[in-house]
Amino acid sequence: MNLFEIAKKFESKLKKIKVAAFDIDGVLTNGHVWWDGEDLGFNRLTHTSDGYALKLLMEAGIKTGVISGGNSVSVQKRFEENLKLDFAFLGNEDKREAYQKILDMGYRPDEILFMGDELFDIPLLKASGFAATVVDAPHEVKAFCDYVTEREGGKASVREVIDLVRYAQGFSPKILDFDGSEINLKDTWPKL
Repeated sequence: MNLFEIAKKFESKLKKIKVAAFDIDGVLTNGHVWWDGEDLGFNRLTHTSDGYALKLLMEAGIKTGVISGGNSVSVQKRFEENLKLDFAFLGNEDKREAYQKILDMGYRPDEILFMGDELFDIPLLKASGFAATVVDAPHEVKAFCDYVTEREGGKASVREVIDLVRYAQGFSPKILDFDGSEINLKDTWPKL
């Protein structure tokens, strides 16, 4: 997998992205849930690489959030309180209303990246300027996507997609060396 070559292939679509929305269960998690009692409800595990990548998008000025049929204390704490995403639409499997709210913010469909993995995600995948899913998604979902990750849901698949956006749009985080100078990560990027 050469993400730089893939980003180049989708460059015209990825350069337009101003909003990135992600499903949670099966995309930002491996889809497993467990019951932690009445106070906490169902819980999920997320990958730290995905969390860091979500922050990179927000630092680059891309509105970033989640649209999920699921909702729990752990989901709210991770995505709203810990990562402080720009938006979190939770608890409704019919995600069209949440998508419409993004459009109502003034964004066009071709400016929206959506990543989902379930059949009820198809309307959003069809409508978005760039649609992605995970390798373990159903065939019908993959049929409506521009890109299918090599990584499974919950195993840094979101990071894989966000890196495509970073490479196409040409941004990287500011990393300081011990002497205070900035390490230019773009110097490591291949010339395509």
